[in-house]
Amino acid sequence: MRRPVYLSVLPLLLAFAVAGSQLLQAQEPESVGKSSARMTVTLRVQGKNKQTPEVRSNDVIVKQGKTVLPVTRWTPARGESAGLDLFILLDDASDSSVALQFDELRAFIKAQPESTLIGVGYMRNSTVAIAQNFTSDHDQAAKSLRLPFGNSGAFGNSYLSVVNLINRWPINGNRREIVMITDGIDRRHDVYHRRGLGFISPDVYSASHAAQHTGTVIDTIYTQGVGRWSRNYWKITNGQTNLAKLSDATGGESYFLGAHNAVSFRPYLDEIHNALANQYLLEFDAVPRKKPGVHYISLDTPVAGVELDSAEGVWVGSR
Repeated sequence: MRRPVYLSVLPLLLAFAVAGSQLLQAQEPESVGKSSARMTVTLRVQGKNKQTPEVRSNDVIVKQGKTVLPVTRWTPARGESAGLDLFILLDDASDSSVALQFDELRAFIKAQPESTLIGVGYMRNSTVAIAQNFTSDHDQAAKSLRLPFGNSGAFGNSYLSVVNLINRWPINGNRREIVMITDGIDRRHDVYHRRGLGFISPDVYSASHAAQHTGTVIDTIYTQGVGRWSRNYWKITNGQTNLAKLSDATGGESYFLGAHNAVSFRPYLDEIHNALANQYLLEFDAVPRKKPGVHYISLDTPVAGVELDSAEGVWVGSR
C-alpha cells in the first residue's frame, strides 16, 4: 500500500526543524552581544564621621533587570581619572536674597581641585545664559556670579534649561556634574495644573533622560523664587518634589529646608564637595536592545555601611 505523501516527508521536515533550532541556538549568544556602558557612582558612607571602607570591583553588583552584568572597570575618580566638568546653574527667577549665599558659593568654587573645570550660567527663557564657560581658573568662575534678574523670562522652565545646557556641553571624557539652584517651580506647565500636591513636571523626565544619556549627575538646592507662586505652599512643595525627582534619577542629592531658604548653603556645599571626592568611574557590559536608549540599572554591594548612588538608568547601544 502506498503511504500518503505527507507521511513520507515528515521525517525530513523534522530533521530540518531540529537542524534549524540548533543553528538558532548556536547563533543566539552572538546575536545578543554586549554593549559597554559607563556611569559615575558616588560612594556614600552611612552615618557621620565614619571611615570610608574599601570597595573593590568584585564588591559591585550591577543588574539590568534580573541579569547580573560583568564589571569591566571600577576606578576611583582620582589622579589621571579625576577630570570633572562642574557647572553652577542658577535660576534668574530666584529672589535676590540668594546673593547672601554667594560668599559660600565662591568658597566652594575655589576649593575645587585643579582637575575640575567650572562653568557658571543662569536659567532664563528655558535656556541658559552662560556667565562663564568651563574654565580651570576658579577665581574667574567665582567672579562671574551675579544677582538674578528676578524673573524667569518667557516660557520659564528650569528643566528645559537643563536640557539646553546638556545639549551644549563639550565632549571631553570628564565626569559631569551640575549644581542647580532654583525653586523648582515649572512656570511653563504649572499654570495649567489644578492647585494641589502631586504635580511632576513632564520636563523633569526630559531633563533626567538627557542627564542619564550623557552621564550627568545633578544636585539641586532650593532657593526661594519671585512672584505669587513663591509664596504658595502647593507650588513650593511641587517644585521641591520636581527637584528631588530629578536628583534621584541622576544620582545626585536634593537639598531644601521646608518652604524657607536655608540660613546657609555651606552644609549642602560641603556635602557635595565630599561626594565629588568619593566618586568612581564604573564600566560594565550591558545587554543591548534592538534600538539604543536609556535602560534601568540597579547597583548593590555586600560591603556594610556604604551606599552606591548612581543614575537610575544608563545609555546602552543597540545590537
